[in-house]
Amino acid sequence: MSRQTETPFLEEWLSIRCGINAAAAAATITKPTARAIVQAWTALRDSLQSQQQQHLQTLVNSQSSLHVAEPQAKLLLTLLQSSPTSSFPPLFTLLYTWLRKSPNPNSNIIDSAVEILSHFHPDDTFFPEGVLLLGAFSFVPSVSEKTKTRCLDMMLKVLLAAEKGKLLGELPRVLAGIGYALSCSVTVCCVEMLDLLFRIWGKGDGCVAHGLMVLYLFDWVVSNLIGFGYSDKNRVLVQEGFGSFKEKSHASLFVVFMAGVGVLRALERRGVRSSELVSGMRIKDCVVGRIEGIVGDLVSRRLRFGYDDKESNGAEEDRILLQCVSIGLARTVAFSGHSSLFVCLGLALLTEIFPLPRLYRSVFESSCDSGGVELREIREHLDGVLFKEAGGVTGVLCSQYVLADEESKNVVENLMWEYCRDVYFGHRRVAVMLKGKKDELLEGLEKLAESAFLMVVVFALAVTKHKLNSNFAQEIQMDVLLKILVSFSCVEYFRHVRLPEYMETIRKVVAGIKNEDACTSFVNSMPSYADLTSSPGVIYVVQCELLFYFFIVLYFLDCVCLLDQKTNYLWSKDEVQTARILFYLRVIPTSIECLPSLVFRNMVAPTMFLYMEHPNGKVARASHSVFMAFMTMGKDSEKNDEVSLKEQLVFHYMQRSLLGYPGITPFEGMASGVVGMVQHLPAGSPAIFYCVHSLVEKANQLCSEVFTNEADAWKKWQGEPEPSKKLLDLLLRLVFLIDIQSLSYLCTKATNQNAANRKSESEDNPTLSSIADPYNSGRATARL
Repeated sequence: MSRQTETPFLEEWLSIRCGINAAAAAATITKPTARAIVQAWTALRDSLQSQQQQHLQTLVNSQSSLHVAEPQAKLLLTLLQSSPTSSFPPLFTLLYTWLRKSPNPNSNIIDSAVEILSHFHPDDTFFPEGVLLLGAFSFVPSVSEKTKTRCLDMMLKVLLAAEKGKLLGELPRVLAGIGYALSCSVTVCCVEMLDLLFRIWGKGDGCVAHGLMVLYLFDWVVSNLIGFGYSDKNRVLVQEGFGSFKEKSHASLFVVFMAGVGVLRALERRGVRSSELVSGMRIKDCVVGRIEGIVGDLVSRRLRFGYDDKESNGAEEDRILLQCVSIGLARTVAFSGHSSLFVCLGLALLTEIFPLPRLYRSVFESSCDSGGVELREIREHLDGVLFKEAGGVTGVLCSQYVLADEESKNVVENLMWEYCRDVYFGHRRVAVMLKGKKDELLEGLEKLAESAFLMVVVFALAVTKHKLNSNFAQEIQMDVLLKILVSFSCVEYFRHVRLPEYMETIRKVVAGIKNEDACTSFVNSMPSYADLTSSPGVIYVVQCELLFYFFIVLYFLDCVCLLDQKTNYLWSKDEVQTARILFYLRVIPTSIECLPSLVFRNMVAPTMFLYMEHPNGKVARASHSVFMAFMTMGKDSEKNDEVSLKEQLVFHYMQRSLLGYPGITPFEGMASGVVGMVQHLPAGSPAIFYCVHSLVEKANQLCSEVFTNEADAWKKWQGEPEPSKKLLDLLLRLVFLIDIQSLSYLCTKATNQNAANRKSESEDNPTLSSIADPYNSGRATARL
């Protein structure tokens, strides 16, 4: 027999394996004392009919610790003959306890019990305790085939007579009884029993816990059949049962799928003897083929409407099947490289394990007073088996990714990147809607999203390892790099820990963005200025020349708050959007050398100036870093239009920076921008003069405030220099830098003039160049 060390009762074992806390329910029942148990047996032996039901119930309540000896089993048999049918349930339970706890139950007692039961018409009094007992009788190896057949016949009649609601209500005991029956040596009623099991569930019935029960049930059954050597029964069970279900429309697909996975698990673990190798392979091929057929049809249905099935609203039976596919495939290694299974795992992760887009839509619906998601639903999902299995399912997805064909890889990749965008737009809108109103609900959604972030990172790493190599064309690699970067920007808000997988992936993709087209595409994926300053869900269409748009944006930057009057939306409070923009602000400097000036002017500059005024110092410093990176880019031979753009930006940069200093503008960020500016602008540039002039004016203003209006202002800056002193220190540093740069300008001018003169003279006198003093330029520099 298979491992079943936790409990001798199959129904309890199934409940434990599926996460159903049957023990907690049993704990609410008061356990009888040893004395009460002894008194109950004594009263039953004395045939005290008046209180028989009470004594039987006392014994049933102590089932987990109760040991029923053979004499007591005979007493129960006697009571079975003389008691009313109302006493059958506890008598069945006690006989079942004797049977499962006895190492070698007496087959004569079993034969007698079956003979007694055969005189009764199987009705509700036999359900569900009688199902368990009859199944357990048939499972005993020493019982004759005739008795086993009678047990199976009666059991099948009881099950067929039971209503579907009752079957589902007593599912662990029903499945355990069927499991015992399927594990016996006789093949009678095997196919009928399977057929009944597959149609217990109707449309919309069932859940992952039910699917897991079926999986572990068939694992247990097939392990027993292999262990006992019942090869004929195994063949009938698999080939006849799984081979014929497709023609029966009432079969529940998730049940068939999980049953197949259970069979495969048993075959993998127990193996087959060499003499049964061919038969074992046929059984496996039969089950694998059936499972792949079910999954292939499911994938075809779901991909018609996109990964989230927005149009059809998702058939409930398909949702349960998707959930079971993810859980089932994480528990077996029988599949390798089947594309439909790989795509199905991706769909399950995005729509069932991390169903964020669907939950967001439900939140929006609730805001319209039409129901919607509840906090209880979120908590149940976070505590459920699906969410707890997310790591294992993600691992299987990544291992299957390597084996899948390229078409299926592309399908799942695109689904994953689309999911990231949906999560960004959905969570941004939900966060604005729920912040300060339904914080617990928002926290639950964010906990789910944080785990989804981990899934995205692990999958992206698998993609980079596979596609970022010479086996793929440069265009394909660039497309993958950009999609990963954009996707990471969308889920950046949920990155709260330092992940080695994230760092490895981001290093690889950022290192690959080293050409103009890729860099431009990445920057163009950044939200526009209009989107950044608009409430989520509001779309503005702006059609204008880029240059005109740029200056219009700069004009609007004079409005510090940028408050959407219609929705009271403030861009700086939008944490989800801020996290995404921060990602862009950190990545852009790494490849800014490849970014055309026109793209920087039209796409980057407006956002950079906007986020310089962000109250979060980390975000503001990142904006200053972008400015510094742009100012320091280029060489001595940089184009005039680029220099002109740098000079134009300096004026706006100094206005925005000093307007928010001290307070919003971080000094370190502004200082780095100013130093980079004066070091890399052409000597004598008016922008440098404007920069120094603005700093002097600001420092003078701050000093005046300290010495006149606010004599105690210095107390606010204890532990660090005053803002005015910081500016003065920066000006002293700039004096040295700018002095050297003016020198550089004059030397360059003198050198160019000397070279022109020498060239003119050498043309008039060819021998003059040969005797020219090579140290003329050096002397000119020394004189200056």
